[in-house]
Amino acid sequence: MTPRGPVFTSLSRIFLAFFVAAAMASQGQSAAARTLMVGPGQPYARPSDAAEAARDGDQVLIAAGVYTDCAVWRANNLTIAGTAPNAAVVISGPTCQGKGLFVTTGNDIAVRNLTLKGARDADRNGAGIRGEGDNLTVDGVRFLDNEEGILAAGSGPSVIRVENSSFSRNGTCEQACAHAIYVGPADLLRVEHSSFTDTFEGHHIKSRARRTEVLNCIISDTDEGTASQLVDIPNGGDVIIRDNTMQKGPKAENHLAAILIGEGG
Repeated sequence: MTPRGPVFTSLSRIFLAFFVAAAMASQGQSAAARTLMVGPGQPYARPSDAAEAARDGDQVLIAAGVYTDCAVWRANNLTIAGTAPNAAVVISGPTCQGKGLFVTTGNDIAVRNLTLKGARDADRNGAGIRGEGDNLTVDGVRFLDNEEGILAAGSGPSVIRVENSSFSRNGTCEQACAHAIYVGPADLLRVEHSSFTDTFEGHHIKSRARRTEVLNCIISDTDEGTASQLVDIPNGGDVIIRDNTMQKGPKAENHLAAILIGEGG
């Protein structure tokens, strides 16, 4: 249920004012950019409606609510953001294209300040975000109970940044293993100031990027998680893992190591 009351209403107004001001500032920089408002009583009822209408450079602002929906974001240089605290803006529904709640095929997309919950598909790798374009930024997003939190192809010069986000109860190995984060051969995966708890069977972070940075994160199996590695870098490359708190739990799938680098050659 969406929280009610004057405190929540005041916070929602503050968040909405902030994002509308940011949108207006951005429009000042680019006359073509628009702000697409999503939610009850707004021009677009669902995120998928805004995704169909979005053009390069637009901002999509999503009001508080639970949306049983998924969306394919095809435009480039998009910002998709919740206008209330992230726990109040929840996307929870069937996956699009059998891939994810949000499928980003455009380049230079930022997703901010919302919750992606319960992604499932027939291949058992339903993702909160399935990143197929280059350059993805995820900031202040909660990933809950998905088979895969973020699954990003990450080819060529792509840079994938995950900041200030939380991942809880993601992962599965019912078929091929899925993880809280799994990134392909991008130029860079940078994860910072984020938390990972209770990942199931896969890894908390698996990266095939040429450079992987994990900074100032909490990565913990707790007492219930069954993840294999806390961080797995199968292809090696440049790696910085610094200033993190890491804990292997009693139910971990693999007790031999917390961090594994280069086992894939």
